[in-house]
Amino acid sequence: MASIVSIPSKIKAWTYTEYGKSAEVLKLKSDVSVPQVKEDQVLIKVVAAALNPVDFKRMIGLFKASDPPLPVVAGYDVAGIVVKVGSKANKFKEGDEVYGNVNEFALDHPKQHGSLAEYTVVEERLLALKPKNLSFAEAAGIPLAIETAYEGLERVGFKSGETILVLGGAGGVGTLVIQLAKHVYGASKVAATSSTAKLELLKSLGADVAIDYTKVKIEDLPEKFDVVYDAVGNSEEAVKAVKEGGRVVTIYGEVTPPAILFLVTSKGSILEKLNPFLESGKVKPLIDPKGTFPFSQTLEAFSHLQTGRAIGKVVIYPIP
Repeated sequence: MASIVSIPSKIKAWTYTEYGKSAEVLKLKSDVSVPQVKEDQVLIKVVAAALNPVDFKRMIGLFKASDPPLPVVAGYDVAGIVVKVGSKANKFKEGDEVYGNVNEFALDHPKQHGSLAEYTVVEERLLALKPKNLSFAEAAGIPLAIETAYEGLERVGFKSGETILVLGGAGGVGTLVIQLAKHVYGASKVAATSSTAKLELLKSLGADVAIDYTKVKIEDLPEKFDVVYDAVGNSEEAVKAVKEGGRVVTIYGEVTPPAILFLVTSKGSILEKLNPFLESGKVKPLIDPKGTFPFSQTLEAFSHLQTGRAIGKVVIYPIP
């Protein structure tokens, strides 16, 4: 397990030692120990990381029951370079550029040491090689969102020729549901909702119909859909737009039948399966128009994400 790279014993990481709002509890520490590499893991020099709503929800203590002990280094999504390989890890070698979600189960005992750090450890089965055409920043914004988008479509058995409505089409998950449904699954029609300013974005991603939720009620839409993917936690509205016998999937919030709720399972194999679509440009990552936030401005990045107005992904880059 020896490494040719000189790895420091202490690193910088965004850490919280108590639960609360990110602006109050998340601190940049410079004396965090580099986590030990277990036999099935690799150590990654983090180049970029992305923020997700689960980060700040976990930080305020919504999931205490299944959380590891504090302190916690925040972060799920990572892109970086393998610098050390566990004794039984054989999928990657030092120097490989990889990306993934560091937590196999989003809420079931996630890691104490996440991705908002100079180094992090990840089980190799959760990672894939970074698509060659994507920057580290672009790749960092993909894993949790695309795994969520893909698993939701799989859960409802979405298939070629079907119609789909995406609630929250401009968010991190929604932008990828649109693209996967249209360009990977072969949807016959993709409709999606957003605020007025984001309607053209939805069309550019592959939506055939872009719906302004500030002006149009879901129940007033002129047609019903085979599948409704609720990426905003509003299944009560989502079920009003589904055909008789259709399927509705949601990723959080109260569940109104026939909607189903799921919690994503992270797998490197999903990323590997979708890499060709990323490398061909059929599916594109979308970084928020504000651009990336440097590591030192992680609190500002969380503040932007928590406005609910971010488009695509909020990404931290570069990480020293």
